[in-house]
Amino acid sequence: MAAAATTSLHFAMYPWFALGHLTPFLHLSNKLAKKGHKISFFIPTKTLPKLQPLNQFPNLIAFIPITVPHVEGLPHGAETTSDVPYPLHTLIMTAMDLTQSQINLLLEDLKPHLIFFDFTHWLPQLARQLGIKSIHYCVTSAAMIAYTLAPSRQFSKNELTEEDLMNPPLGYPSSAIKLHAHEAKVFASRRKWKFGSDVLFYDRQFISFSECDAIGFRTCHEIEGDFVNYLQIEFKKPIFLSGSVIPETLTTPLEEKWESWLLGFTKGSVIYCAFGSECTLKIEQFQELLLGFELSNMPFLAALKPPFGVDSIEDALPKEFVERIGGRGVVHGGWVQQERILEHPSVGCFVSHCGSNSLKEALVNKCQLVLLPQVGDQIINARMMGNNLRVGVEVEKREEDGLFTKESVCKAVRIVMEEDNEIGKEVRKNHGKIKDLLLTKDLEQSYMDNFSKSLCDFVANK
Repeated sequence: MAAAATTSLHFAMYPWFALGHLTPFLHLSNKLAKKGHKISFFIPTKTLPKLQPLNQFPNLIAFIPITVPHVEGLPHGAETTSDVPYPLHTLIMTAMDLTQSQINLLLEDLKPHLIFFDFTHWLPQLARQLGIKSIHYCVTSAAMIAYTLAPSRQFSKNELTEEDLMNPPLGYPSSAIKLHAHEAKVFASRRKWKFGSDVLFYDRQFISFSECDAIGFRTCHEIEGDFVNYLQIEFKKPIFLSGSVIPETLTTPLEEKWESWLLGFTKGSVIYCAFGSECTLKIEQFQELLLGFELSNMPFLAALKPPFGVDSIEDALPKEFVERIGGRGVVHGGWVQQERILEHPSVGCFVSHCGSNSLKEALVNKCQLVLLPQVGDQIINARMMGNNLRVGVEVEKREEDGLFTKESVCKAVRIVMEEDNEIGKEVRKNHGKIKDLLLTKDLEQSYMDNFSKSLCDFVANK
């Protein structure tokens, strides 16, 4: 299937049914539509209204509703990971696998040049049978994929030990990125984890990377170039970088209640903490985190989900916490405008779970990074930011069980916030360099120009 003479292509998008994947795929769609490409975006029916407002090119980006089959064990009407607790995510994946016949019929009818996907390991073969090329577009870091999924790991044998996983694979570009024993234990157990349709999680991912025609990453050479080069050698196929795909500048102002509260504090003095839409802490760690903020004596805004087993934020707070904190701290259980908060002059520190989206938002702002990863790719992201790029400080955890304390939270915050701390000085300097680089005029545009051209050339070369 050749590209049109105008180099305007038709792409299909089928991301994993999680908002942390659907949203980045739509951001990419907006950038590609701006280049004149047409997009068919496959999305669960009831989830469509959540993304509709983010579609900047409704004349070029068409949402194609997908009926998500019911799977026993899922609540009726559940479509995405945000609809169910974490243990049921595997059933969402099973439901997504059951859409294969729908996707087949749609692709036969639409005949796009390329389809972008991530977790549906069966899609490359299906697309190939229809004469459509497939690209595994990965919204997690190249460093993470290189650490866990490089063919050098020979992971499909499922024989890797915890000790093996504490160190990166042969040829990995950074010796500064390693796992602690308690993390390697979890990573090893994940290698036996079935994720949808009785398929092992790592098998699903490895098949996706191995059988697609090309790989795409939402990153740039300036940050992850060495890892991308390593993966290109390992998987022996083209890898295209879209850049960070920073969304267009928001025009919506920060909600008045947060604006007025933040303005009550001096420049760069407020700690902001958020762990994303899916991360839930155990109540003991939830309380240690807040007690660490109290110990710092700094103002803070924590936007967190209620911990496991607790119905509300208020029920989870440490005893007499509100009375001790007074007006200098807020713990909020709902959604907040994170991008707006991160750019606010009063915010000086961002305590993050190190999800890829949050880190990208943080790196283009002045607030300093405190890294507190919880699971999976967040851990490798934290090592890359803290040990490799040295643009943040990771909260220390106990080696035996991976738990953090209020003292370790307070220590990390003070390192990045106190002006006379030598480690903090280095981190602030490095963060400033990365921020300036990422905000370099036309850098984002240059990446998208190259990405678009690469896709056109890739389609043209049968």
